[in-house]
Amino acid sequence: MNFIDNPGKLRGFEKNIKVEKVSRRSILKGLGITGGFVLAAPVMSRQAFAYETGAGKMPHGVVVDPRVFVAVAPDGIVTILAHRSEMGTGVRTSLPLIVAEEMEADWSKVKVQQAHGDEVKFGNQDTDGSRSTRHYLIPMRQIGASARTMLEQAAAKRWNVPATEVKAVNHEVVHSASGRKLGFGELAADAAKESVPAIEGLKLKDPKDFRYLGKGQVGIVDLHDITTGKAQYGADVRLPGMKYAVIARPPVTGGKLVKFEPDNALNIPGVEKVMQVQGWPWPSKFQPLGGVAVIARNTGAAIKGRDALKLTWDDGANGKYDSVAYRKELEEAARKPGLVVRQEGDADTALKSADKVIVGEYYLPHLAHVSMEPPVAVADVKGDKAEIWAPVQSPGGTREDVAKTLGIPEGNVTVNVTLLGGGFGRKSKCDFALEAALLSKELGAPVKVQWTREDDLHHDFLHTVSVERIEAGLDKSGKVVAWRHRSVAPTIASTFAAGANHAAPFELGMGLVDMPFEIANITCENPEAAAFTRIGWFRSVSNIPRAFAVQSMVGEIAAATGRDQKETLLALIGSPRIVKPAVKDLWNYGEPFDSYPIDTARLRKVVELVAEKGEWGRQVPKGHGLGIAVHRSFVSYIATIVEVAIDEKGKLTVPRVDTAIDCGTYVNPERIASQIEGAAIMGLSLAKYGEVTFKDGKVEQKNFDDFQVIRMDESPVVTNVYIVPPEPHTPPSGVGEPGVPPFAPAMMNAIFAATGKRIRNLPLGKQLET
Repeated sequence: MNFIDNPGKLRGFEKNIKVEKVSRRSILKGLGITGGFVLAAPVMSRQAFAYETGAGKMPHGVVVDPRVFVAVAPDGIVTILAHRSEMGTGVRTSLPLIVAEEMEADWSKVKVQQAHGDEVKFGNQDTDGSRSTRHYLIPMRQIGASARTMLEQAAAKRWNVPATEVKAVNHEVVHSASGRKLGFGELAADAAKESVPAIEGLKLKDPKDFRYLGKGQVGIVDLHDITTGKAQYGADVRLPGMKYAVIARPPVTGGKLVKFEPDNALNIPGVEKVMQVQGWPWPSKFQPLGGVAVIARNTGAAIKGRDALKLTWDDGANGKYDSVAYRKELEEAARKPGLVVRQEGDADTALKSADKVIVGEYYLPHLAHVSMEPPVAVADVKGDKAEIWAPVQSPGGTREDVAKTLGIPEGNVTVNVTLLGGGFGRKSKCDFALEAALLSKELGAPVKVQWTREDDLHHDFLHTVSVERIEAGLDKSGKVVAWRHRSVAPTIASTFAAGANHAAPFELGMGLVDMPFEIANITCENPEAAAFTRIGWFRSVSNIPRAFAVQSMVGEIAAATGRDQKETLLALIGSPRIVKPAVKDLWNYGEPFDSYPIDTARLRKVVELVAEKGEWGRQVPKGHGLGIAVHRSFVSYIATIVEVAIDEKGKLTVPRVDTAIDCGTYVNPERIASQIEGAAIMGLSLAKYGEVTFKDGKVEQKNFDDFQVIRMDESPVVTNVYIVPPEPHTPPSGVGEPGVPPFAPAMMNAIFAATGKRIRNLPLGKQLET
């Protein structure tokens, strides 16, 4: 299979989709950043880590070179590049902080600079999959240690003493014997002449000597600018002579423009031009949907002009997509045998002979990202050169796609990364940047393409709709002896290739085939499901429906056997062990199992920790209930207890949430707490309200009035976060995404404890109201 006239380079999860690959350049070019500490020729390292990760297998791998990432000015200011995008995770702070720690730089004298999109120079730049820290903790330490070593070598030569007698300490290099000191700025020019030391010979700091890492005492570098309104987001970019555009896109995925009448739009004051935008046949990766653009002197005029357009569309093959009817199709498919993707023992026979069979069928609808900042991009295309300003999660991927779409050399494309007002996976797809590039090329002027909230909802790459059906067979003692899980959902692979009706390996490995319970007979099946709209990555991806189903079933088993939820959960997890499912192409978030095994001891530990800290079993008032859930995702382990309160009218509130996370070695505990707190808010919002529906192929929701998110007064009153202290040499794992999946099942288990009502269909909506 091939992409249709569209960029074919596969990135991250895409590599697991069976689509023909376009060859990638393997020769790396290095360009220094300006400053006193600059040389050329990057040093590449893909596997020279203290432990193996999947970083080297990402597009363009890893670059480890202080001359690429670090500049020391004569005044001592150290500039460190952040090559990942900032969307609220704190990565623009955390990665440079690792370098500064290892370099012995004084953080108050460090300046963070955002890198542009250039993976040949910087290595992989995809900010997704909760990979930044787990892939870059050791490389960033190596960069800092290299810079420190070069400064120490320069000082030793200046003083004509052995390098072993000098040591960098808090932005200075000190000669221990004489007490002489030189600041980093004084050594910058000489250090730049030193060779970059071999990675194998670097001496990294002992963690007991860390001043910053693991302390949680460093605020994010953008905090002041964000809180005072000075931070630059995508919508803040202004260029001389810039035009403003909004686009009327096909209301149905795969639809085409038949005709348009521009006259009414051109009569709107401020509107300068109406023009057709090129579209690509669906599926077409991240290419624009096409439509009609209204160009104006400001965005408001462009929106009014678009509203005045008379448009005729051919809705095409997806014009009959109806989410109510499609749900029934998914449910029917879940009740029949499907493609077997994991089989251990004989679940069919064990279910037939079981003393009791518990059946749970769980439905989760499409979900929209609705990040606070809708997609926006500015492009300035002149001849065979293009410059982009955009809030993109994959600046390197955006650069590749812009070059391919415009038919120009990749080296002629500059992608400037602004802050992201939220991303959640939506902004890893660069269709909005490609739209701006195409319009700028056509107009010969800089163009800003602004999406409205309605555009964002109607033309999102939605989280998939799914039906998860689980049958659990119990023996006479109440032990689970058989488990059959059928997962039916349109796949993200459908965004890349027609006819993709089964989940890709990376989707199967998110809570389905990697399910860690100690059960003798397990079958996992994946019936076919066709896609009728664009499907994309969403925070936590397929872990959301799988965790909801599996952990809800745990609650159902506990109720059916009259046992405690937590004890039932621990019994199902079973003995401490490394789980090795007999699965072909088992996905492990791109990480080697030797470094990141499925470890039930760690899974049990977060359950036990949250139960202790969250006071599991405590007495709660009438109308309150406690629920618990645990899930491993993005190679981290997270357990959550949710307390709900439900009044006599069925109104739900959440007084307290407790979450324990084991993410291995960590950099900034304050950021971990922030991400888990945010996950609780997002998890509650999705569970309570999240739903996108379709009628006649069109999204029915328009804005926050009918795609609700929780308001401040609905948020959990108290959210407690407990971080498991890492064992020595434990690799770091994900934080940004894993907090979401266990929330909804913990909440629904709590609702059952409070009311005796089992909620199997999301969102909760009005199911409790009387």
